[in-house]
Amino acid sequence: MNTLEKDIQELRERLSDGVTARAYRRILSYMSRLRTTFAEQRGEHAVSGVYQGYFDMTYFALFSDELKERNLKLAVVFNYASFAFEVWLAARNRKIQREYWELFRNAGYKKHRLVEPAVGVDAIATAALAPACSMEDEDGLAARIAEDVAAFERDIVSFLSDVDAKSEP
Repeated sequence: MNTLEKDIQELRERLSDGVTARAYRRILSYMSRLRTTFAEQRGEHAVSGVYQGYFDMTYFALFSDELKERNLKLAVVFNYASFAFEVWLAARNRKIQREYWELFRNAGYKKHRLVEPAVGVDAIATAALAPACSMEDEDGLAARIAEDVAAFERDIVSFLSDVDAKSEP
């Protein structure tokens, strides 16, 4: 079993060559620029600040009117476990998250992966963003991420609108 001291020593060794710290700074810097791109497209009020995370995820949230009125939001995430960009449908709190997860599950939603509520889980549904793009082409990657986020959002909003239409008398 690793002790805290052993873990810290391992981290120190990995940081000593500069590669890990440089890569982490590049990811954070890219996420900040990506956030700025979305703020320019959607308006500053519709985008949160960047959450740096604890080597689990770095993300920022997007608040569209259609989702906000339902206490929902999107998160553009760099997931360190999968080492990939993702978009998550998330809720204002755990109660709303569970309600929407149940709505999606009970309606047979299959377009994107549903994530079962659990401790530490923030997503209702997720999708990979720009899976084949390289971070070397930052502008191309940003454009692809923006397209993929817009498509995910359209899918979610369309699904919710269809559910609403079916529940009206």
